[in-house]
Amino acid sequence: MSDATRLSVFKTYKLYVGGKFPRSESGRVYEVTDSKGKWLANAPLSSRKDARDAVVAARKAFGGWSGATAYNRGQILYRIAEMLEGRRDQFVAEVADAEGLSKSKAGAVVDAAIDRWVWYAGWTDKIGQIVGGANPVAGPYFNLSTPEPTGVVTVLAPQDSSFLGLVSVIAPVIAIGNTAVVIASEKAPLPALSLGEVLATSDLPGGVVNILSGRAAEMGPHLASHQDVNAIDLTGADAGLARELEIAAADNLKRVLRPRPVDFTRDPGTDRMTAFLETKTVWHPTGSLGAGGSAY
Repeated sequence: MSDATRLSVFKTYKLYVGGKFPRSESGRVYEVTDSKGKWLANAPLSSRKDARDAVVAARKAFGGWSGATAYNRGQILYRIAEMLEGRRDQFVAEVADAEGLSKSKAGAVVDAAIDRWVWYAGWTDKIGQIVGGANPVAGPYFNLSTPEPTGVVTVLAPQDSSFLGLVSVIAPVIAIGNTAVVIASEKAPLPALSLGEVLATSDLPGGVVNILSGRAAEMGPHLASHQDVNAIDLTGADAGLARELEIAAADNLKRVLRPRPVDFTRDPGTDRMTAFLETKTVWHPTGSLGAGGSAY
């Protein structure tokens, strides 16, 4: 068969939940178009049931991921960067379509996203030294503070930065041992759904990152009030939705990272890691008080 008569194989985009690629349980899809309104693909329109399944998967994965060594987490994040490098051309095309960029500018965005994975990979075994340490106390005790991951984090990905912004909100959450339920950009979800394919082949345990596409206004309130979600990043929410979700998140005292203007091309700093860390303080008696200790 000649190339002139061959039919192209269109890609079927699916969710990424628990290390698998389900369609939405609702069977719904919605049209995704490029910056000029041209049809690109049908993306799954996730339901609240999909969101619940993602939370279950994230909670199941949390124990193993948070218990892994920081060095091992760093290796896996670096592996994600390696896999992305190998599929660079695909992501350049998807980012160019999603954001209306030239191929050269889209290439710069993808390169920056790959570098961001490497940057956070380097932080996995260093963040504890920055935010933890020995504390001076008035008494015969050692007092030590160590950071621990918060738990399951819902992330509303940026709407206008379909890949660099996406990576910039996912990588810090998982680098420190949390697991994530990510709501991709509604208008440009394809790079996020393709990222799921990379994560699935990069040694990242299933359930550590779960990617949903669809309407944040539909899934967000359910996730914000979910009793097994420990924190929420509202980066991709508009002012009205952010306020609604912040109120809903108060039901079980979630950590909330409020939306604010972000230039994702700049040095990200450590704020997005420390936003989703808890601090455990250990007291250990010295001298004649004995060898026992306590923690709270």
